[in-house]
Amino acid sequence: MTEGVIEFESTKDKLLAETSTARWHDLQRFFAQGALLRVDQSLDLLDVAVLFAEDKADELEPLLDGLKVSQPPNDLARSWYQENPLLWTVVVAPYVLVQYQRDIQAK
Repeated sequence: MTEGVIEFESTKDKLLAETSTARWHDLQRFFAQGALLRVDQSLDLLDVAVLFAEDKADELEPLLDGLKVSQPPNDLARSWYQENPLLWTVVVAPYVLVQYQRDIQAK
């Protein structure tokens, strides 16, 4: 191991270290740029991020087609603007993946 460099055993471990929470107001510019994707609550945010990071298009396609991973619709973006919820986030360039989870809203 190189001194000062953290090595991860897997892509998922690396992405886990990069996962954070952010308020919608801090993320809305990515939405405006078309770079923000919402991950359905029925999916694991990190598993989806790994699919993007490892370019697993064949596994992403049904999620995108089924709208389990999609740009938030405008009505949801407006609702999030009013509520300014805390969202789980992870960046997998060029996208910011976000997921709404009720259990973190009280924080």
